[in-house]
Amino acid sequence: MCKIHSLKEPSMDTDILICGAGAAGLTLAIDLARRNVDSLLIDQAEQPFAGSRGKGMQPRTLEIFEALDVADRMIASGGRYPAQRHYAADGSYRDEASVRAAAATPAEPYGEPLMLPQHLTEGILRERLAELGHAPRYGHTLTGFAQDDERVTAHIATAGGALTVNARYLVGADGGRSFVRKTLGIGFPGEAMNARAVVADLTLSGLTREVWHRWGSGAQQISLCPLRGTSLFQLQMPVPLNGVSDLSAAGLSAAIAARTGRADIQVQAVHWVSDYAMSARLADRYRQGRVFIAGDAAHVHPPTGGQGLNTSVQDAWNLGWKLVAVLHGAGAALLDTYEEERREVAAGMLGLSTRLLDAARQRGDLRRGRETQQLDLGYRNSSLSRDTRGDDAVLRAGDRAPDAPLTGAGGQPLRLFSLLKSGDAIMLRYEAPAPSALRPRRGLRIVTVGAHAELRDPDGHLRAAYGFTPGEIALIRPDGYIAALTRDETGIEGLIY
Repeated sequence: MCKIHSLKEPSMDTDILICGAGAAGLTLAIDLARRNVDSLLIDQAEQPFAGSRGKGMQPRTLEIFEALDVADRMIASGGRYPAQRHYAADGSYRDEASVRAAAATPAEPYGEPLMLPQHLTEGILRERLAELGHAPRYGHTLTGFAQDDERVTAHIATAGGALTVNARYLVGADGGRSFVRKTLGIGFPGEAMNARAVVADLTLSGLTREVWHRWGSGAQQISLCPLRGTSLFQLQMPVPLNGVSDLSAAGLSAAIAARTGRADIQVQAVHWVSDYAMSARLADRYRQGRVFIAGDAAHVHPPTGGQGLNTSVQDAWNLGWKLVAVLHGAGAALLDTYEEERREVAAGMLGLSTRLLDAARQRGDLRRGRETQQLDLGYRNSSLSRDTRGDDAVLRAGDRAPDAPLTGAGGQPLRLFSLLKSGDAIMLRYEAPAPSALRPRRGLRIVTVGAHAELRDPDGHLRAAYGFTPGEIALIRPDGYIAALTRDETGIEGLIY
């Protein structure tokens, strides 16, 4: 069982202290809790975030949330992206798709992004965390920490007084102004994007909720998007780099009227609003000793393309299983692969978001395609990837593991992804001619697929997605990426943690 800490303790011990209860911190806390690892999740805010800053959930993130048993809840709470309606100065308009959606396939069960405002996403994650016996502690501010070879000693200010926490590891998921990153002295180089914008969640009248409404171009753009799962609209508009914006209901109504040429759109209430300058920055490193940074603490970039929340969630997904493996006895060097793998991905996402920002500025183009869905991201260059296939193979070590429909020996249908919910590494043996040479162990599930094996591939979807030939083996990491593709299962012992 997971330990629930008393609020009255002046000091406590835990395995993992997580600073920041946003999407990254919550994802990490859930992953640790389902593996029965003790953690403490804190946030300096007095209450949960209440806005829609990140509203797009990419297909790869939905796969992760499926493994955490929250994807269906999120899909039920959100909805599809509406078409964009572009208005001309004379009031005429044209509609176009917001995303280039694709049908779900056996290998890719989620074909398009989900719209779900960030506060609803985080609310569902908190519900899942509560089911596992944990809850974030709000109003808990990390004021300092020190580390040695054995632990991190953290000092926390609360309304009830000072608290000292002794943790095996500390993870700073505390945003772009990260206290953890600054305390470590980690550089955060990058550049300002010479762009400032207002985003707000509004109750308003005068618009249908069937489409995403857009007007103007360049500095005079404005958009009003119906937020799925709510009765609100999200306003987005660029504003001058200098000066003060009127963010009241009256001020935003005036801005809407000026940019749309319409007087019938009236703001009744402003539920959340942010006036922010855009930048693109990437931390020099993601780890110092027993302390890590994740999410916006490690990378910030323009909101175009819906990459921020998704990249942050996947940071946590990469780090979680590695922390658990080391707590269970794996070599500490495994933790070095977190930065090795995730920093390269973040650098690519900064470039993509910047290119999409330029397209939005110049052409008002916010359409999103496969490049934003994060299904093709992987770790082929990672030290954890081992491959005996040629470069022209359909799948390579480091790639995302495709899903596939299978049947059990008793005829019951299942999906390969259902095996990943265990949090274990999965060794798939395809039509293996002999029993496995590896012994059962904690954290490894050995599965044989074949006509007379425990799992069957009756329609050949697994064979096609993985490019399997009889006798081949795929080792799937706990986070759903391919660690090895080979025929020699004894040669992958060093990749099983």
